[in-house]
Amino acid sequence: QLQLVESGGGLVQPGGSLRLSCAASGGSTLDNYAIGWFRQAPGKEREGLGCIVKGGKRTFYADSVRGRFTLSRDNAQNTVYLRMDSLRPEDTAVYFCAGDRNPIPNFCVPTSRAYDYWGQGTQVTVSS
Repeated sequence: QLQLVESGGGLVQPGGSLRLSCAASGGSTLDNYAIGWFRQAPGKEREGLGCIVKGGKRTFYADSVRGRFTLSRDNAQNTVYLRMDSLRPEDTAVYFCAGDRNPIPNFCVPTSRAYDYWGQGTQVTVSS
């Protein structure tokens, strides 16, 4: 069973950047999973941000973050990264990563129901 731990959240000023990490723990590895990133702000539904295929050669992004957020993965480090630039106050939320145990080759979708394993989340606050 895949265990995921997010880190890297915090307080950042508008226009700033953060890099979130999603690491596998407990002896599990990310190699065979597509990984998605999601966020949930207070009073709002969970939003899919993007995903990266298990080989790492393709990424998919939601319109709301395309051009500002970048996904990458380092299977040797057992970690997937979400780089967030030009952050806005409306990006404030708890950010989650999730693993799809049966990914379609070279394809993924940032839709919650496609993912089987979830981390606990990390808080990102964008404020001056």
